[in-house]
Formats: sequence, C-alpha cells, structure tokens
Amino acid sequence: MAAGFNSRRPRTVKPISQQEADQLVVKMRAERAGMEDYRTKSLKLHGWICAKCAREFEQSNLQLLTVHHKDGNHKNNPSDGSNWENLCVYCHDDEHSRGILADYLNKTKGG
Repeated sequence: MAAGFNSRRPRTVKPISQQEADQLVVKMRAERAGMEDYRTKSLKLHGWICAKCAREFEQSNLQLLTVHHKDGNHKNNPSDGSNWENLCVYCHDDEHSRGILADYLNKTKGG
C-alpha cells in the first residue's frame, strides 16, 4: 500500500446523546442566524451590486449575490463592513479559484 493512501472504508463514529445533539442544533442555528445577519448588513451597506463585475441584482435574483470575506475569515464580521464585499456567485467562485491556483503555483515553484 502506498504512503498517503486514504482508505474509503466508513469510519466508526461514536453516537452522541440527545442532549449533545440538541446543543449542536442550537449552535448551528445561532451560526446560521449570524451569517444571515452579516449578509443583510452587507447588502444594506454595499448595495445589490457585484463589487467585481458590477452586475446589478433585483429581489428575484438576489440569491446569486454573496458576501465575500476579504481576509477569508467568516467569523471576522466588523459592523462597518470593512471585511465584506458583495460578489455574484460567479465572481465569488473566481476569487476563491485564484487563491487555490496561487497556492498551487507557489508550491510548484518552491519545490
């Protein structure tokens, strides 16, 4: 077997109690509410327009406008919106793809 080979066998996961499951659900709902909150704030601050391609959005297609965290930290949500930019899903995907490509190219250069 080659080094670094990852088996696709299912892992055994220890079941959690109902109380632990309930706590996890509460935590996940709070995180989701926080995400929706910063999205709403970013849309109000920066408008319904993509910061990269300048496409304008309406209520009917607003789900295609996302909030990009400039520093990559989804927990860094200053109320002034300085870490956010509204990007359409296409520009947002492009932004993250560029980072992945840059990381790859830097690794191949360095050896």
